[in-house]
Amino acid sequence: MTLSRLAELAADPTASFVLIARDGAESVELLTGEVVDVDLLADIPLESGGIPREVFALVPYRQVRERGFVAQDDGAPLRCLVVEEHLRLPAHEVLAALPSEDVALHDQGFDIDDEEYAAIVEKVIADEIGRGEGANFVIRRDFAARIDGDERTAALTWFRALLTHERGAYWTFAVVTPGHIAVGASPEAHVVARQGVVTMNPISGTFRHPAGGSTKDTLVEFLSSTKETEELFMVVDEELKMMSAVCSDGGRITGPHLKEMSRLTHTEYMLRGESRLDPRDILRETMFAPTVTGSPMQNACAVIRRHERQPRGYYSGVAALFTPDGAGGHDLDAPILIRTVYLADHELRVPVGATLVRHSDPRGEVSETHGKAAGVLGAIGAIDRDTVAEARTDPDAPGETRSLAADPEVAALLSSRNARLAEFWLNPQEDDHDGPFAGRTATVVDAEDRFTTMLAHQLRHLGLAVNIVAWSEVGDADVVSADLVVAGPGPGDPRDAASPRVARMREVVSLRLDAGTPLLAVCLSHQILANRFGIDLEPLAAPHQGLQKSVPVFGEDASIGFYNTFTARVAPGTRTVGAAEVSADARTGDVYALRGKRFASVQGHLESILSRDGIRTLERLVAHALS
Repeated sequence: MTLSRLAELAADPTASFVLIARDGAESVELLTGEVVDVDLLADIPLESGGIPREVFALVPYRQVRERGFVAQDDGAPLRCLVVEEHLRLPAHEVLAALPSEDVALHDQGFDIDDEEYAAIVEKVIADEIGRGEGANFVIRRDFAARIDGDERTAALTWFRALLTHERGAYWTFAVVTPGHIAVGASPEAHVVARQGVVTMNPISGTFRHPAGGSTKDTLVEFLSSTKETEELFMVVDEELKMMSAVCSDGGRITGPHLKEMSRLTHTEYMLRGESRLDPRDILRETMFAPTVTGSPMQNACAVIRRHERQPRGYYSGVAALFTPDGAGGHDLDAPILIRTVYLADHELRVPVGATLVRHSDPRGEVSETHGKAAGVLGAIGAIDRDTVAEARTDPDAPGETRSLAADPEVAALLSSRNARLAEFWLNPQEDDHDGPFAGRTATVVDAEDRFTTMLAHQLRHLGLAVNIVAWSEVGDADVVSADLVVAGPGPGDPRDAASPRVARMREVVSLRLDAGTPLLAVCLSHQILANRFGIDLEPLAAPHQGLQKSVPVFGEDASIGFYNTFTARVAPGTRTVGAAEVSADARTGDVYALRGKRFASVQGHLESILSRDGIRTLERLVAHALS
């Protein structure tokens, strides 16, 4: 039956089907049904005539506009397969039924050449990261080629190659619909929701297995890299922002773990929390993974729009399977769309991106995209696997399948990472209605950095009833009425008088100061508050993005995470400026915190996983502002 069914689907150019092999499963799932294209996530047809339906959806990057973020619109459809048949077939039978053709590539190369891509990298580092627009950004380019022959046969040939040679992928899949074909092996479950429990799986750090396979020594060297560790922490922070938006308990971190694949090893955490939201709403609030966009998310979308030459299509979107849960709702399983080949009109495209940070080397990022493209092409058998940059060894060579996760030294290195993290996010926590500030209200003004969702969760844990309002929507009445206003963080230059966002945050800070009502200012707003007292604002020599520091905060040293490119700066030794008490670096004069009558501020992100003393410092500053 397997052979005849697959052959029938492959031969019918109007048939639509999906093949999914999940990590560790010995079966391949075959989904068939009718294709429906919809405009919005809310339009995904999860029921028909009151009956829950299973739906598979390809969600393009342009759907991020549903969150109010910018994106080039290429018209890539939000394509839904309303499942009529869902079979689970033995993997060995599927392998026997799949074609194994020679799919030759021609007219191949990157759509943006190496020199131009390196120039884009340099510009993003200088003009975006260097000016405080964010911590990291992912800029992609596409490897493109032409193929001859039948597209469906090519897709099934590539899927067979992935089933044969890849291991460790969360989903290995082939999506075949008229006009749109996608084949890939995604390592990452972006978001999963089952029976009210939401999980996200931030992955970062890429260890390419050397010739002969990975060894303990080479893996230990990778795990000891400060750069790789900090990049993972930044990704976890960004996804915790999303978890705090959709989960009542804010989310809890477990890990880190090793994600071992055929040619690569990653490090990862698992984030878990509880939510009663519709799975389509959960998906909307978590669009999309910072590992393929950047942070903060809203500004990352703007940076991508400014610097990428072409729309993204499905790259960095998700494949989402909505399955009835038997209780009238749906579970959600949504891997990220990376390491995927797209095929339309006999043109193959492999989008690949590099994560750009303050210390990125443009030539190194060029090489990174070459390696990623070669890895995908080698995995599907489109180029000789022995020449692939990511896989400089035979996939069946001794040591390639050896797992090192259980090695005591490796396990200890992984575990030691958590010593740097805030226990608040490692331990179960809920809103504390009997907390020290129970009965008080707080309005958090979001200046386009969703760290505010994590901050709001911590404030609720301290007993406050919290409302988050965007800077563009907050009215003067909102600013005046709350017991406490938290002027939040955001990207950009605090000195930019032409920015409507900076101008509005200045008004928010001034309204509270002038009224003498409690104010807490964070990061960008801390800088605005400092400038209100005449303190100079200056760019840092090197941006502090995802940097953990121990700093003085009014008589206590606190371990805090920093994400700033600018700083308020006083002469070293300054203790007061006007009505503000100053806590600053004794050597540089960089201002870490301010406080005065009914106000307090902090440069660092107390809500970050990097802020080991975050919740205590937040309680101290809020108590001062409310006193």
